[in-house]
Amino acid sequence: MAVSWKLVIDTTNAPALADFWAAALEYEVEDPGTLIDQLLAAGHLPEAAVVTHGGRKTFRGYAAIRHPEDPYDEVSGVGRGRRLLFQDVPEAKTIKNRLHIDVHSEPGGLDALVTRLEALGATRVQEVDQGPAGHWWVMRDPEGNEFCAS
Repeated sequence: MAVSWKLVIDTTNAPALADFWAAALEYEVEDPGTLIDQLLAAGHLPEAAVVTHGGRKTFRGYAAIRHPEDPYDEVSGVGRGRRLLFQDVPEAKTIKNRLHIDVHSEPGGLDALVTRLEALGATRVQEVDQGPAGHWWVMRDPEGNEFCAS
């Protein structure tokens, strides 16, 4: 049986970066609203731990996205499959990522993919040409995290 995992990405604005990556990967932003309401009603969560983003309640400093076809817990909204969790940290990004996401286009669709990602807030950094093997772009998300579009 495969091991359950999630990729955690440090951010300065978790909900905004979750929105970017949900749109970029065509994933869904998790909605923990039902769980938050239950925790608030039971007195297990202070109001200060909750923010509203995009019309939904979420935990302050956290947001997650999940693949739309993967199972999820209907109460917590937490995905049980391919999932990215964004968490706010106090320090700014200072060095190159040691881990990054590759976003793949349909055959012949790299230009359209890069244009779509730029419209979402990504920036091109460098085109990498592999000759007959093709090319791809090193890009940055809105917080400067490197990723590749191919």
